[in-house]
Formats: sequence, C-alpha cells, structure tokens
Amino acid sequence: MPLLEVRNLKVWFPIRTGIFRRHTDDVKAVDDVSFTIEPGTTVGLVGESGSGKTTIGRALLKLIPATSGEVIYEGNSILPMFEWEFRSYRRKMQMIFQDPFGSLNPRLSIFQIIGEALEIHFPMMSRDERRSRVADLLRKVGLKPEMMERYPHEFSGGQRQRIGIARALAVEPKFIVCDEPVSALDVSVQAQIVNLLQDLQEQLGLTYLFIAHDLAVVEHISDHVLVMYHGKIVESAPADQIYENPQHEYTRKLLAAVPKFA
Repeated sequence: MPLLEVRNLKVWFPIRTGIFRRHTDDVKAVDDVSFTIEPGTTVGLVGESGSGKTTIGRALLKLIPATSGEVIYEGNSILPMFEWEFRSYRRKMQMIFQDPFGSLNPRLSIFQIIGEALEIHFPMMSRDERRSRVADLLRKVGLKPEMMERYPHEFSGGQRQRIGIARALAVEPKFIVCDEPVSALDVSVQAQIVNLLQDLQEQLGLTYLFIAHDLAVVEHISDHVLVMYHGKIVESAPADQIYENPQHEYTRKLLAAVPKFA
C-alpha cells in the first residue's frame, strides 16, 4: 500500500471583481493532479515558480483547503476530516519550510520553538523530558544542545534550517513535505542540508515529498520525479529516466536551463 495517494486533486482560488466582488473566474493553481508516494522513498516535485508545487504540499497537509479530489494517507481519506479528527495525523505529516528565518518565531528561544510541538502532542511530557528530547533532536541535526537557549537571529541560514528540520522531527513523523528547503541557502550549505535529510531518512525511515526548482538537487535526492507545469503534472518517471530520457518538451527545457560549467 502506498503511504500517500493523491487522486484528482484540485486547488482553485476564486477571482472576484466588481463592486459586489462577484466570482468571475478561478486561478487553477493545482488542476487534476494524481500521484502516489511509497513508504521510505523520496518523490521530487519540480517546476518553475508559480507552477503550483508549494500549493500541492500545503494542500496535502490541510494548511490550505482543496477544491476537490482525494488525499489518502495510510488508507484513510484525510481531506473530509474535521480538524479534531485530523489532529493525530499532524504528528505523522510535517513540513520543512522554504524560508529558514521567516518560519521561526524570532521572539521564542530554540527550546520553545521545538518544545512547542512536544507540549501540544505529548502533554504528559515534563519540562525536563522536553529539554532532553530537544537536546537529542539538536544533536541529530548537527547542532549543540546548549544552543537551545539562543534565539533564531543568532544562527546562520543553514543552522536555522537545521532547527526547522529538528522541529519537523520533534513529533516523530513518517512523512515530511520539504518545501524548497535549500533554495534560500548558499550553495556550499545546500549539499550539507541535502545530505542531512538523506541521513535522517535512512536512520528514521522517513518518506519525503521534496519540492524544488533546482533539478540538480532533485536528481541527487529523489527516487521518483514529478514535473509540474501550470498546475498539472506533465511527466512522472523514475529519477534516472527523467534525466536520461525526458519525454515532455517542458522537462527537456528545464534540463536545458540547468547551468553547465566547464
């Protein structure tokens, strides 16, 4: 059984015009998309900015409402669930955000940022147990436990993204949406974060939807690649096949746009 199955997903945003704000048209951000993700694998979702990649990731986690379609996680359809029903799934499905600074509350310490999820999902956990858990998570992502008393502005971009990864791991998820997790980082740091994600996947048996526009990064981390264009998936194939023998014209254009250095 696939861990996640998406069937005919649509996310449309209404366009309202005139003095009475009548609904005159729709922006079809995601238009009839279907795919599956097997346990323990990484599916890369690539496409230019505005193609609908992030919208898919947010719709899967019910951070924005879907217009129609089905999202089936471990055999259960999650889109019709009320928030109280879906709460247990929030532990299983997490997100790493693109902006490592904007996604962290600057008023909270790292202990508070990571510990907040533990407080919500593990209410019986004592403060000392939370501190021990946060220290362990920081070690897992390559940071020192004593850093938990610092604030986000005291860290570099790569370190902040490691904190974002630790926060996502705090509630022991099975599935993580990685929403362009390295696009805001220096090239030298990108490889470190990608390698960290791969190591964590191997250690913890994680499953990723890896959203990116950088085909070189996607090739390095993905087992299967989905190519998205104007809200639709135009090509779906194993990663090596996408790069060696692309079938769709848009995929060929994306590959041709990758910089080549002598």
